[in-house]
Amino acid sequence: MAAPVTTEEQKFSLREVLDTFKLCLSENKEVYLEHYCAGWRGLVKFLNSLGTVFGFISKDAVNKIQILVSHMNGENASHYLTVQSMVKYELEGGLVDLTKRGSHPESGCRTLLRLHRALRWLELFLERLRTSSEDDKTSVMCAEAYNESLAQHHMWVVSKAARMAFCMLPARQAFFEVMNVGPPEKVVAMLGEALPLISEVYQITEDLYAQNNLLNLP
Repeated sequence: MAAPVTTEEQKFSLREVLDTFKLCLSENKEVYLEHYCAGWRGLVKFLNSLGTVFGFISKDAVNKIQILVSHMNGENASHYLTVQSMVKYELEGGLVDLTKRGSHPESGCRTLLRLHRALRWLELFLERLRTSSEDDKTSVMCAEAYNESLAQHHMWVVSKAARMAFCMLPARQAFFEVMNVGPPEKVVAMLGEALPLISEVYQITEDLYAQNNLLNLP
């Protein structure tokens, strides 16, 4: 396993992710894209702090974040303030490939869907970490979370490589240490605070995509 990244710029902070996801929702429960991407940047730091094991997910996440940021900074930026406004704008403008890959491979809707699926995997994995005992195997927890989420969207060869990579995961204590919170009980408590926020953002997005038949975009 490669040595984890330890520079201050790349250092993961669970508190930072918690604070960012607190900002994700408006009063009427719309998801702000800016804070969603910021939350994902924090989660990428978490993945990278554990070395190269999660590289296949973190690299794709970084790419997807960059695409969304380009939309948010583009000439139609006003339509990319929230996930809801983005979906409305792209669907009404015919800017989403709904049934097969076409001329909009980097639509905001398709791009966000990939992050959305990965967020579910991370949510499930972190919840298992939160409720685990010291002797529980992180490789098993991660594989179970993967099988319940991302695996169904990956080709067989990718899934096989992912499951092999999970076998190289460090012990539970190593995960808790990279969160930079303190002793295990503080990590568990902060995860208990952060995960409901992540789950709410996920579920709001899931419901929106289901209502607009966007959950299986090519």
